[in-house]
Amino acid sequence: MSLGAFRLKRTVLPLVILLLASAGFISCGSSGSSIHKPPSGLSTRVLASQDVSSSTSLGGLIIVNGQKDIVARASEISAGNTPGLMTLSPTRATLLAYDPSTVSVQVINTTTETNAGRISLPGPVSSMVLPATTSIGYAAVPTAVINGYPPGAVEVMNLTTGSTTTIGVPNAQTVISNANGTQLLVFSPFSSPAVSNSVYVISPLIAVPPVDQGCDNLAASSACKVVPGFDQPVNAIINGNTAYILNCGAECGGTQASVMVLDLTSLTITNTIPVNGATAGFLSGSTLYVAGTPKGTACPSSTAAAFCGTLDIVDLSSMTDPNFTNHNPILITDGYHDRIDLSLGGQLFIGSHTCTNVGNVNKPTGEVRVCL
Repeated sequence: MSLGAFRLKRTVLPLVILLLASAGFISCGSSGSSIHKPPSGLSTRVLASQDVSSSTSLGGLIIVNGQKDIVARASEISAGNTPGLMTLSPTRATLLAYDPSTVSVQVINTTTETNAGRISLPGPVSSMVLPATTSIGYAAVPTAVINGYPPGAVEVMNLTTGSTTTIGVPNAQTVISNANGTQLLVFSPFSSPAVSNSVYVISPLIAVPPVDQGCDNLAASSACKVVPGFDQPVNAIINGNTAYILNCGAECGGTQASVMVLDLTSLTITNTIPVNGATAGFLSGSTLYVAGTPKGTACPSSTAAAFCGTLDIVDLSSMTDPNFTNHNPILITDGYHDRIDLSLGGQLFIGSHTCTNVGNVNKPTGEVRVCL
């Protein structure tokens, strides 16, 4: 996106937003009263992080008019020098933006469209989550140093005081929270088989500050439990007391991609549903959409790309995946899929990185194929 551009074509905006480091959709109600509107005057907004600075622009959060698909006539929200990864609370009142230049998480008040402060962290953040109780946030920091143990931790961030508690988790890459933040699932893929085939279950509220040895020393900490028996687990979706664990399988050096059902009360695996590929998922009712890139999945002759990713539609009421059972996967672009969302209009958007690019999106001639 050109830094000086004001209008974005409606057909282009979804692609731009998905390909930015992160984006958050915020609605402020539908009453239309100015009392309920933020300083930008918009009732529906999209915040897009951009880390480019120039003589006329600084890095920050761009406000997009979500009803007209145009960049708003409003000042960027300060979020450090190079904001990228973002996460939005379920209430949409608080947003966290990670700024690599200061190795800190910027706390954004979306109601006032202002920066409420920052929290310094011990290393680069690979994943963040903000439960419904927005006074506490969690960040996975793979390189966090805990003396005497392998690097990696989950940082418990108090958004009110700015204090943190470190919970040791080797090579923590992805953190997922239940609704109230009392239970976290942490994934450490691409580690040793013993680590990468297990899921760490964290109870952050009983962690002992400032540093809890957590999963580094199970005998000394009650804040962590380890559940083995997975196949390169990389992500999960939590619904009540049930977690749907996405096993990356062969794509990540394992055996078979699948969705494993984990009971969060007993911490037992109750079902396994084989799928074609699984690194990202979206739950809608009893339907679970799962995207991934199985090794060697050929694309049809209609594209110049040699390999394709897949989309599976899992029926949780019957615990079956017809796309896998019938050997009929829905083919999508390849790459490592890490973005998936469903629009109000029923369109499923799936984004990946390190995909096969075909053509030039800036000078489209013939086929243009990118990561969306």
